[in-house]
Amino acid sequence: MNRLFWRHLSANTENEWELIVIDNGSSDGSAEFFTGVGAKVIRNDGNYSYPYCQNRGIEVAQGDCLAFLNNDVIVPPGWNTQLQAAMRHHGIDVMTSCGIEHVETVAATKGLRRRWRWIKNLVLLICGRGETALALMHQLMYPRWRHFLHQRSQAFHLNVKQGFVGNTVMMTRRALTLVGAWDERIQAADFDLYMRVQQRHAEHGDIQPVHIALDVFVHHYIRLTEGVSYPPFVDRARLIHLEDKWSEAQRSSWAPPT
Repeated sequence: MNRLFWRHLSANTENEWELIVIDNGSSDGSAEFFTGVGAKVIRNDGNYSYPYCQNRGIEVAQGDCLAFLNNDVIVPPGWNTQLQAAMRHHGIDVMTSCGIEHVETVAATKGLRRRWRWIKNLVLLICGRGETALALMHQLMYPRWRHFLHQRSQAFHLNVKQGFVGNTVMMTRRALTLVGAWDERIQAADFDLYMRVQQRHAEHGDIQPVHIALDVFVHHYIRLTEGVSYPPFVDRARLIHLEDKWSEAQRSSWAPPT
């Protein structure tokens, strides 16, 4: 997955950029691979929670705009400049791509999800989880990937929708100043970020809610490793549930629309 991720990221990311990889004690050569392609690799001494890792990346990042990506995604050409264009156009400081998890309508999202589940499960059953199988899943899902992207770009140019897709989140330094770093107590930190931006918008009005760029489609393999057992989080003792932080009333009033 790392090789596939890097191949598309390096080919499709525009302008000057840096890649920071947070490695949670991997033993399969992942850290060495990313070091070999020039990424800045931060090696944790164990398996840490998602927000803890995001904040370690923030601490060393040099850019004015930060993107937080899962490594099980395939980004389209110009994904970063397209997201930035939408952010500038609408005055939004936190933007995510669209994808299988959330596109323009509920019906369209359901259709993509059904198709992906069928294709992924079929290829996993026949071919396993190797690099060739992963590439085949993507090819079967989007037989004309660039045409698919071009159609979306034409149909939804600079169109956005309130909500979030957690695998690809872009935010400005201004957003970090206003809402702070990721809450290291919340494993579902992308949802928590959405809620914190909503809260800031409601109480101060100096930041827009998180939005999805409908013309930037990032493919996400979605729970590809859900059957694998991982060591418990090193920082698990301080993790809390979303319900411990956000009341039912807050979740109901500020939760992302479908």
